[in-house]
Amino acid sequence: MNSRSARPEILRPYLPADGSEGNVRPLRVAVLVKTNEGGMWILPQIEELRRRRHQVVVILPPGPGRLTVELRQRGFEVAESPFDFRVGAPSLRKLLGLRALIRRLRPDVLHYHLLASAFAGRIATLGLPVGRVHMVAGPLYLESPLIRLFERLLWRLDDVIICGCQHAADRYGELGCPPERRAVATYGVNTDRHRPDWLSPTPTPTAGLDYDPQVPVEARAKARAELGIAADTFLAIMVAYVYPPIRLVNRGRGIKGHDVLFPAWRRFRERHPNSHLLVVGGGWAEEGARHRLELIDRFGINADPGITWLETVDDVRPWYVAADVSVSPSLGESHGAAVEAGAMAVPSIVSQAGGLPETVDEQCGWVVPMDDIPALTDALSQAHTAFEDGTLTERGRAARRRMVELFDNRRSALTVADTIEAVAVRGRRR
Repeated sequence: MNSRSARPEILRPYLPADGSEGNVRPLRVAVLVKTNEGGMWILPQIEELRRRRHQVVVILPPGPGRLTVELRQRGFEVAESPFDFRVGAPSLRKLLGLRALIRRLRPDVLHYHLLASAFAGRIATLGLPVGRVHMVAGPLYLESPLIRLFERLLWRLDDVIICGCQHAADRYGELGCPPERRAVATYGVNTDRHRPDWLSPTPTPTAGLDYDPQVPVEARAKARAELGIAADTFLAIMVAYVYPPIRLVNRGRGIKGHDVLFPAWRRFRERHPNSHLLVVGGGWAEEGARHRLELIDRFGINADPGITWLETVDDVRPWYVAADVSVSPSLGESHGAAVEAGAMAVPSIVSQAGGLPETVDEQCGWVVPMDDIPALTDALSQAHTAFEDGTLTERGRAARRRMVELFDNRRSALTVADTIEAVAVRGRRR
């Protein structure tokens, strides 16, 4: 099942073509993100840029979103985007407004995340003396033939594409992007914040791979008590927002694979009744909330005693501590919840979608074919067997070691900052 779980080629730095490195003067970097609510994963990257004395301004949609509030609390400059990242009659005027804003900010490098931001940033800066760095949060859009057609041309407007997983880098390679213009750096996870003993003092930075945190018995018992789950019950967890179906990909189905997990779970629980599924995550925006209610109705979730579905929570760590295995049955993904689960010493079952297979190996998880209910049912049974014979805990420890070694977002933030500096240096030499 783990045919694609080879070690990912992540954290590959981008360097100037002439191999030069060295001191980089303080830069002005503008970061463009299409949402002011999500996108919290930019924080370690911009913190690293600020640590290097670069000035950072983040361009977001107007409004008091969660990301906006966090940025201002941390002392970052936030500029409101005149462009709302939607296509319509006023789009050209709003794009011109975004162009005027970028000209006024005069960044050395414009760093954009998410496809809508990339389209807007590329077009708004045509002809401007600014470096462009595109970071790919998720490669799902590259499954659309129409979008691939456009990206085959538009990626050439990027100085560098930082791919959040090796899978995305491979897909851009298929579109003609040369290796020297596609770095790989995972969005990752903070493995100090996400650790099974997170209630204990933070370990020293030198702890590294030798630090083997254990799941606190009291924290696990408390979380399970809140859920009404007995200590000897096998508990699987799926953590994911519910995104609305996308017409251009997956034949109009939701991307996270809820409609794959629920029937697989029913089959599995018929064989293993002392099992429970915890789903964590509300709908993303109004369309996602509606789709969540459709899923609840279609699969009879409220009437199923073997499933608990919580809305989005502020802190998911207690629920990971309660769980035995994490499930990511996505139809399109970068690394998703598997990195958080692994950092919390929870092994994962992941689908063979996007970069998910990069998150596990034979020692710490299972990879199943995408959209394959029988295969997912079988993987749940294998995890249950490991739970019964006591080997699942060691898989969780192996998952934790893999996250520390390969997926810590503070290490990948170094690669992002190196890449931005290199683009700025190269731009000055052209």
